[in-house]
Amino acid sequence: MGVVRWKSAVKYFPLAIVLMSCVVTALYLINNAASNVVTQENLVIFKESDNTISSCDFFSGKWVYDDVSYPLYKERECTIMEDSFACEKNGRKNLKYQNFRWQPHQCDLPRFNGTALLEKLRNKKLIFVGDSLGRNQWRSLLCLIEPYIPPLARRDGVLHNLYVKEYNVTIRAHWSPYLVESDRDDPKHHKADSKRTIRFQSIEKHGRNWINADVLIFDTFAWWTVPDITLLWGSLDKFDAIYKQVKISVREYEVALNSWSEWLEFQVDRNRTKIFFMSASPFRLGKTYWGTSPSCYNTTKPIFDETYWANGVDRNMMEIVESTIEKLEERGVKVEYMNITQLSGYREDAHPSIYRPFANFALRDITPEKYADCLHWCLPGVPDIWNQILYAYIMKS
Repeated sequence: MGVVRWKSAVKYFPLAIVLMSCVVTALYLINNAASNVVTQENLVIFKESDNTISSCDFFSGKWVYDDVSYPLYKERECTIMEDSFACEKNGRKNLKYQNFRWQPHQCDLPRFNGTALLEKLRNKKLIFVGDSLGRNQWRSLLCLIEPYIPPLARRDGVLHNLYVKEYNVTIRAHWSPYLVESDRDDPKHHKADSKRTIRFQSIEKHGRNWINADVLIFDTFAWWTVPDITLLWGSLDKFDAIYKQVKISVREYEVALNSWSEWLEFQVDRNRTKIFFMSASPFRLGKTYWGTSPSCYNTTKPIFDETYWANGVDRNMMEIVESTIEKLEERGVKVEYMNITQLSGYREDAHPSIYRPFANFALRDITPEKYADCLHWCLPGVPDIWNQILYAYIMKS
């Protein structure tokens, strides 16, 4: 009799397993039905009902110390790190600047997910276009996604290019400090002195490098803060070109941005390409090698006064950017304006200061008055927040 019962139990055991699996699955689905974010294999998918971006100002908020969730990566673990932004490697001991999280007043930033971003960018090209602050942001993005990519992903430090074969994704930085053509267009050899020449109505030379991009992130501001500049009509390599030295004003900036906007209007596939423009990364004007004040030297805490404004940022120039973008939208070209100026201005503690590589000096011999870099940003740091916001926009698009 016992044998018969045992055989009967064995007979119905597979059916019991199937029924149990169905119950567990049903309970899981019920438990997750209320969530508006679905997580599958580490991939975050934002549903259409998620109106976070349209209803929240990511750029208005405060810095909160958070040594549990931040930094988002370790400087020494990022193999794509650039020495100019590796402040810990260059001798900085106080690393609390890495532990501050940007908290918008009305919402939370989505947690960065490299797998989700790479999946979103599958078969696409993302290009940062601008100066060394654009490269600063590009390096940040590479460090953010590196844990999610195979170790043999193809990279080229000279051409500032990363290619992830598994996703057919290219993430690149294109050096173009004025967006228009200038005599500072060599990505490796460009002096930061004040004797600069620009062709402020010529952009085609640079534009051919961006034309097939799916995501474009532009920035141009810091190189416009010199007292004077030489304008060029004609070619840089032609003897009959016309040169005129002028005091720098917002007018030259406006003409250059008009050249940029006209190129976008007629050359970019507005149904394919997502365009972003980063507002000015702030600094105080001064006489260091970088054209900034050395005010960030020995600064160890953020500024918590929400009315603070860095004096090196010209509001008139920002208004020109905003006006140019508005006119572009009227002509059918959508550009997302990433207004990171105010949130970045609070973080004087997060610049490299003297903690960057100097070939001919020991750290103890570097004078802050001349060499403190209060323009760029340590990594991990503020550009990671820029990229978290960028990530939110890309994932929603």
